[in-house]
Formats: sequence, C-alpha cells, structure tokens
Amino acid sequence: MRKVIVLNGPNLNLLGQREPALYGSATLVDVEAMCQAAGARLGVAVECLQSNHEGVLIDAIHEAGRGVKDGSVLGVVFNAGAYTHTSVALHDAIKGAGVPVIEVHISNVHAREAFRQHSHLSPVAAGIVVGFGIEGYVLALEGLVRKFGPG
Repeated sequence: MRKVIVLNGPNLNLLGQREPALYGSATLVDVEAMCQAAGARLGVAVECLQSNHEGVLIDAIHEAGRGVKDGSVLGVVFNAGAYTHTSVALHDAIKGAGVPVIEVHISNVHAREAFRQHSHLSPVAAGIVVGFGIEGYVLALEGLVRKFGPG
C-alpha cells in the first residue's frame, strides 16, 4: 500500500488555539486523525509531519520524491502555512523532487490580506484546496488518490 505524506508548516501545531474564529477549534491531532481515517477509506497509508522549520519540510519533500520514484509514496498533501507566501525554497523542492503535491489552506487565503493571496507553491502544485476548513485535507487526499491512483 502506497502512502501519502500530510505535511503541515509553521504554526499549524497551534490549531485550536490560534484564531479559532478563522481556523476553527479542531487541533492538529484532530486533523491527523481525520486524515488517517480518510486514508484507510481510500486505501492509502497516511504519514503526518508538522514542522516550524523550513529545512525539515524541504527534507520531507525530497524524501517523498524518492518514495514516488520507488513506488512507495503517492504524493503529498501540504499546508505550508505562511511559507506558502514566502518560500521559493519549498517551490524549488517540490519542482525538483518530482512529487505530486496538493496545496491546502484551511481559510480562503484569496479573501484575506494581500500578502496571503500569492503562493509560491501553486505553480508547482498538482492541485489546490482552499477555504473548506480542515475538511480540505480530506478533499486533498481524495483528489490526490483520484488523480494519481490508489495505494
């Protein structure tokens, strides 16, 4: 069974505490459990990782790219948090690793501050899910499996 890596970037460890009116009351543990359940239903294993450090996320993308090449990984569901709007390095990692990535945002970033309306990741993402709350993670998993095949 192939796996999907669910990556979460900076400050997503604060879900449920940080701006609950915007991001909801669910915690990252809740999101990870929801992704695990969706993965089981979709026939893929789900591995979750959150980091506040850009290099850790880059390393995870590189590793996922190696997994795509050897057939063990289907792709990545990625909420890069604020790195979405700042990180050329993450853009380059996705492009260089050759890993299918579905970009996820809990809120509708296009209806927020101007600086949040640009993504360095979108041009190299296989798809984007925006504004569906934490349910967007499940939509991203479903889209990844539909587009790139089951586990």
